[in-house]
Amino acid sequence: MAWMVLLACLPWWTGLPSMLALAVIQATRSPYLQPYAGALRRALRWGLAGLLIASYLAFDHRALGLTLTMLAALVGFSLLVLLESWQDRRSQRNAALAAASPEWREMAMAPIGPAETLIELLPPTWLPVDGAEPDIRMIDAHRCRIGADACIEHVEPQLSMAPGQRWLAMPMTAWQGVVLYDREHRKQYRLCGWQLYGWHAGEAWLNRHDDQPPLALSHVLGQDVFGDTSSS
Repeated sequence: MAWMVLLACLPWWTGLPSMLALAVIQATRSPYLQPYAGALRRALRWGLAGLLIASYLAFDHRALGLTLTMLAALVGFSLLVLLESWQDRRSQRNAALAAASPEWREMAMAPIGPAETLIELLPPTWLPVDGAEPDIRMIDAHRCRIGADACIEHVEPQLSMAPGQRWLAMPMTAWQGVVLYDREHRKQYRLCGWQLYGWHAGEAWLNRHDDQPPLALSHVLGQDVFGDTSSS
């Protein structure tokens, strides 16, 4: 109220620059002046009232002065309400964005990159072909028959079955590679230079050397040149 009385006593053209300066400061929303945001709002409201009183007193013709003062009050307070509403919406939007964003502590402690998946391979168990299953038998030293139709040649009489028994693995002659047989689709895959390392989720994992990490069969078939022979 003291600010209003001061501006009412001063000429209107003296208080107008002060009010414009306060409006600019309020609109810029300087971080250094955020603690004084409430005081700036009150200074604009009461200062505008004092400026209107000073402008009314500046007119000799009271009727004309009253009309112009009322018009200036309508325009001035409307602009002031728009300024405050814009600032309130902006503050609410910033608060909502800050609430939706994770805290910096959470971001700092969050793991970087995709989550790791631990894969435990079941080592292969090699069994003699004869006696493993009734429909699997050796018909020659390096020839194996599966069921009534499938015949796998140039293999050792050793057999490893995946969990679920969909896949069969047999080492090639002299362990020069491995033959994988898909019993569901009746297909065999001859992979020269690869050895069965283990089983995981019913899929074979293979490697070429002991110092090489094993790869899943789907990855090997996508990279390596292999033979795909349907059973006959």
